[in-house]
Amino acid sequence: MKPISPETDLSLDSEALSNSDAARRALDYYLNPAPVTFGPDEPLLVAREGLSSAQATAHATNILRCAAATAYESADGMQGVPRDLALASMHMINMARAMLERTAANQEHP
Repeated sequence: MKPISPETDLSLDSEALSNSDAARRALDYYLNPAPVTFGPDEPLLVAREGLSSAQATAHATNILRCAAATAYESADGMQGVPRDLALASMHMINMARAMLERTAANQEHP
């Protein structure tokens, strides 16, 4: 290997680096990271540690309330089958929300 000095031709050093496996691996590591893969049973979202059942139920109820409102507003501008599907989604969301609210009420008054 040629010692590096101010007189060393920089184009030769660049060429040597571009042919270097170590340099290629380093560039790939930083510029082309491996995609993150999830197993088929791994959840994409995980509730934070220490979340109580009551807090989780309340949060899920609020999420479902927002989802129902979104479905309703979406259905408002539709007609025919797409409207029926949006309203059916809203109905299923409201049923799930009612079940969560019942669960929360049962936890408060055993």
